[in-house]
Amino acid sequence: MATTYPTRVNSAASRPLPVRLLDKYFYFFMSLLVAALVIYGFSHTVNGNLFHPRVPRPTLLAFHAACFSAWVVFFIFQSALIRTHNVRLHRLTGWFGAALGVTMVLLGYSIAVVMAHFKLHTLHDNFAVQFLIVPLFDITNFTILFTLAILWRRKPEFHRRLILLATCDLTSAAFGRFPFDFPPPLQFYYGVDALIVLGVLRDLIVNRRVHKVYLYTLPILAACQCAVVYVFTHTPAWWMRISQSIIG
Repeated sequence: MATTYPTRVNSAASRPLPVRLLDKYFYFFMSLLVAALVIYGFSHTVNGNLFHPRVPRPTLLAFHAACFSAWVVFFIFQSALIRTHNVRLHRLTGWFGAALGVTMVLLGYSIAVVMAHFKLHTLHDNFAVQFLIVPLFDITNFTILFTLAILWRRKPEFHRRLILLATCDLTSAAFGRFPFDFPPPLQFYYGVDALIVLGVLRDLIVNRRVHKVYLYTLPILAACQCAVVYVFTHTPAWWMRISQSIIG
């Protein structure tokens, strides 16, 4: 007697067209959205802070900007490779991305301290001491997510979500340059979290469940963001001492 196998109710062919498009093109769309947000955010400050500043900025800032821009372009490139089924080239060029990520980590910590020192001692902006916790937190967050993405590069469902999270984390600098504010302080984390929520919604629509990467990462990220906001707004003495010692 012939054996029959149950048909998958949720197979790709049976799903509605919007769900199939979301499944196929979500990460590529997100790469374009991140690029648009970065361009829009930095367009309001790049001329005065980098191209034609009244007070010349440290040279390292230009390298940081170039590296940051390269990551956004690379994210689009890698997403396009997966969408066009060029998995082998995606993995090959991924090692360039790994090197680029390490460079971003090193530059991220360096530029956070260099710019804080510049703002405090050249521009006489005491706010730099209080604010230092924000870039240090952001680059630490990126470092952890990026490292996990590299370690789990052979698990695509983990890897692509971790890369997305790491890239979303970098957009805080762009959201912080938007020409409008939302309360409370450090409102740019709203934008970062909104991008991540898009990934959660994609999982709910396409897979009917939230991936464990989001389940574990989001609560930790939210708690850390709250801690950063608290330190930033309350400026405890212990942090001010640490920040001043780091800045020099």
